[in-house]
Amino acid sequence: KDGNVTGGWDLQELRSIQDYYVKYGLSSASGVSEVASIGGYVQEYQVDVDPEKMRQYNIGLTDIVKAVKESNQDIGAQTLEINQAEYLVRGLGYVKSVADIEDAVVASENFTSIRIKDIANVHLGPQTRRGILDKEGAEVVGGVVVARYGANPLEVINNVKEQIAELSSGLPTKTLADGRTSQVTIVPFYDRTQLIQETLHTLNEALTLEILITILVIIVMVFNLRASILISGLLPVAVLMVFITMKLFNVDANIVALSGIAIAIGTMVDVGVILAENMIRHLEDEKLRFRESGIEYTTNEIIYNATAEVSGAILTAVLTTIISFLPVFTMIGAEGKLFRPLAFTKTMALSASLVIALFLIPPFAAFLFRKTNVRQQSKLLLNGLLIALGITTLVFGYWLGLILIAFGCSGLFFSLKAKKEYNHTIAGYRLNINQNVVNIIISCIAIVVLLAEYWRPLGFDRSILMNLIFVAIICFGLLGVFTVFRRYYDSILRWALQNRFLFLIIPTTVLILGVVIMRNTGKEFMPALNEGSFLLMPTSLPHAGVEENKRVLQQLDMAVASIPEIETVVGKAGRTESALDPAPLSMYENVIQYKSEYMRNENGERQRYRVNDDGLFVLKNDKFIINPNNEIDDDANYEASQLKTSATRNELIEDNDGEYYRNWRPEISSPDDIWNEIVKVTKFPGVTSAPKLQPIETRLVMLQTGMRAPMGIKVKGPDLKTIENFGLQLEDILKQAEGVKEQAVFADRIVGKPYLLIDIKRDQLARYGISIMDVQEVLQVAVGGMPLTQTVEGRERYGVRVRYPRELRANPEDLKSIYVPVSTGSPVPLGELVDIRYEQGPQVIKSEDTFLIGYVLFDKLDGFAEVDVVENAQALIQQRIDNGDLVVPQGISYRFTGTYENQLRAEKTLSVVVPLCLLVIFLILYFQFRSVSTSLMVFTAIAVAFAGGFIMIWLYGQDWFFNFSFFGENLRDLFNMKTINLSVAVWVGFIALFGIATDDGVVMATYLDQSFKSNEPDSKKGIRLATLEAAGKRIRPCLMTTVTTVLALLPVLTSTGKGSDIMIPMAIPIFGGMIIDITSYFLVPVLYSWKKEYQLKRANK
Repeated sequence: KDGNVTGGWDLQELRSIQDYYVKYGLSSASGVSEVASIGGYVQEYQVDVDPEKMRQYNIGLTDIVKAVKESNQDIGAQTLEINQAEYLVRGLGYVKSVADIEDAVVASENFTSIRIKDIANVHLGPQTRRGILDKEGAEVVGGVVVARYGANPLEVINNVKEQIAELSSGLPTKTLADGRTSQVTIVPFYDRTQLIQETLHTLNEALTLEILITILVIIVMVFNLRASILISGLLPVAVLMVFITMKLFNVDANIVALSGIAIAIGTMVDVGVILAENMIRHLEDEKLRFRESGIEYTTNEIIYNATAEVSGAILTAVLTTIISFLPVFTMIGAEGKLFRPLAFTKTMALSASLVIALFLIPPFAAFLFRKTNVRQQSKLLLNGLLIALGITTLVFGYWLGLILIAFGCSGLFFSLKAKKEYNHTIAGYRLNINQNVVNIIISCIAIVVLLAEYWRPLGFDRSILMNLIFVAIICFGLLGVFTVFRRYYDSILRWALQNRFLFLIIPTTVLILGVVIMRNTGKEFMPALNEGSFLLMPTSLPHAGVEENKRVLQQLDMAVASIPEIETVVGKAGRTESALDPAPLSMYENVIQYKSEYMRNENGERQRYRVNDDGLFVLKNDKFIINPNNEIDDDANYEASQLKTSATRNELIEDNDGEYYRNWRPEISSPDDIWNEIVKVTKFPGVTSAPKLQPIETRLVMLQTGMRAPMGIKVKGPDLKTIENFGLQLEDILKQAEGVKEQAVFADRIVGKPYLLIDIKRDQLARYGISIMDVQEVLQVAVGGMPLTQTVEGRERYGVRVRYPRELRANPEDLKSIYVPVSTGSPVPLGELVDIRYEQGPQVIKSEDTFLIGYVLFDKLDGFAEVDVVENAQALIQQRIDNGDLVVPQGISYRFTGTYENQLRAEKTLSVVVPLCLLVIFLILYFQFRSVSTSLMVFTAIAVAFAGGFIMIWLYGQDWFFNFSFFGENLRDLFNMKTINLSVAVWVGFIALFGIATDDGVVMATYLDQSFKSNEPDSKKGIRLATLEAAGKRIRPCLMTTVTTVLALLPVLTSTGKGSDIMIPMAIPIFGGMIIDITSYFLVPVLYSWKKEYQLKRANK
């Protein structure tokens, strides 16, 4: 059941079980398109004729063929009616055994029959096979399940698993000679379930942490628990609404779709922050609480006025963000399938947040902020209930119970005390402590502890205390920086207004840097998704036979399986029984599953396991694990028999108070390190190197380009030899191109398969009166064997083949001795009728667009972008052609192909659609402000944020940036800093940044408009004072947007789970852009003030 090969079963037995039981059963699973068998031997009845006896009896091969065909036939003879009952009449003549074939009559003379057994040896044997399956050095039989087009992979996998469970009870068993029972089992060797679950778990974890950090920022910066509850409540409700719409519109929850929610959180919070902050301002500001007549507004009226004041800005900001994602809906091909769900979920998330902000938050706010006597009287009861509920909840989740108890105790303390506020002076600062402050402190401590427990930025091998301190420093440190910024904002803005030309140098420099970096950043289609498995695809020499390929395949599998981080490896040589897999025997596919860094449970979540006092993991059989990652003297005080060096999930004991079990050795820190280990152990003579590939990635590449590498050149020409020669010349040149991995360059050896060609002498045929067809049929039957008929044995079908014995067709000289029957006279040896010669020919013939074609495969070095590498290679080849070093033969053409073409196509689409969307957004801004200049100011701020995103991408690729240790961790490694290329994922991040940056600009410009309409300053000083007043009042919601976005992205930037490879490139532009977006808090007011001063100057003239 663990997939270990135990013996006791012949490969043909296993293949029969696969073909006629497992295959049929799995094919019936919903969503399955095909089940293709691979490995083992397909059983057949083989009739090996004896040419000497055939000559003695004067019987030709055609007679034997006819006899075998006619010996295997059932017929239906309709019905007979006997005693008014109808009987079906059948003639039973199907072959059931070897004896049935042996008794078939070939000829009869003088009442004496010549049967098959008189002139041939009949036995069961294997068909010629073109596919081999091997598991870690042992031959096995398997099947490949292909899902239907458009089917949900996880649903199909679950359906297949259900079918496997149903089939398992009917699988045969066998008692071996030593008394052991051997049970045939179905063991998946490639299953995407874990990848899907781990990917979704990574994103769910990131989403949860983002929401927690967002709540923390809101609580600290708003410093009002009621308002914080309002804003924080928006997020889960909006996310729930997104999931409902996904269900209604049949959008699957995958890594990219859920990333849409992750990158929308900043804008979703922004909507709630702007509204809640304005409500608090209206509730606290004496001028806004009273009418001109001096009568105070009711709470409902105050909330209404606050909502109406910013609803236009909120609607405009959300609309511009939604429109900014329209280009993603226009993407086609692979990028369209990948990112359209993201655009959908982000659009739904923003729409949901808008509906909640404008229609749900105001009534809830009116309820929360209304002062009533009922609430005062019920405080004691409510706080008592909180404590009781907390004690009850301790059983299910201790952290939630403690939080509720803390809130209840705080409420009881201030309810029972006559004094509702306590004043303390610490280091010269006066602190006012009341229930709101205490509740905020409790909330902050709880959130930071939860972040430390579930985020674990320093790693799961570091203590919870170290992670807690690190999280507290990161969160409160950044919040402190932004608090200081807010305190000195007015002073900096005043300086910027007075020295605007000097200030404008800063955003101008940022813009120039951004443009320069953008033009020099590498391009690729998509960052590779870590699938948790590799696909090793080397090739052997074209002339290698079945046994040689089997030997090499087994050596490869055993070498890879010897690496401790490898969970299992299954290799395939040749093809499966499917039209989808036209692979030659010399092409290997080794599916390598490596262990996840930390042991996970069945749901793909990291699991803690029991450890003893010495820190060793305890096994169920009372043994202990020597884990190289333990920082203790493992074998002290233990006997050798008590210790093991590795363990499976089933051997460890789950314990939520235990430790996480790390599967990798200390020197292995990433999947790239595992791949490098694989490369080291798979260097065999006669076997090519292979590019770094993963199963899903490879299938996509092969479907798009037909090649088994992410990049390559397709060479078209008039004949295969010319194509091969030109490909070899390109191979030599490509090895010298910048950014190309030399060992991964490989041109197809098309003409490398040895052929045995038989030239028929037509003059000799005429002499004996033999036709070409007669000779060809003898060759086909005698050498290759001709499948004549099929036996019907229940549901099983086995072929019957006639051929010469192996010893009589082992070499060309044997072939010459094959007799060809002549209509009159004795049979003629084949050697008198043909000439036999050797020649090299094609192993496989490929064509595209009616042209013969060959491939030159290559891969890029780490740190280089796909598009740049292709452009370098193109330039080098063209240079060699121009120099005369490379001559393109007549009729030959070549072109580069690969996944980079998707990037070029996506760029082409975006270059048309993005400007159109910008125009639409500009029109929306114009309708909001009724001013071209104000709309352009908002656009200028967006451009600065864009430049900030490119600067952050550049910094990520610089080795010196953040290259220092903090708490023993290198920050570059902690934040996954490496070269980031411009890909579709990065552009999606920029589009998301566009929406968030637009929000801030719209809010700032809207309030500036409102301020100038109400104040109507008539002097330069008045204009600047009005600008300071308006910007000062809007800085808190704008700053909260930036802080929330930047801090909330930290868990994404530090995540290392499956799916983080796609999330991080999307997050980096937003992270960098929002940091630089701080300059827009000065840029928009400075430009607005400049415009008003210019208008005033013209009016005075």
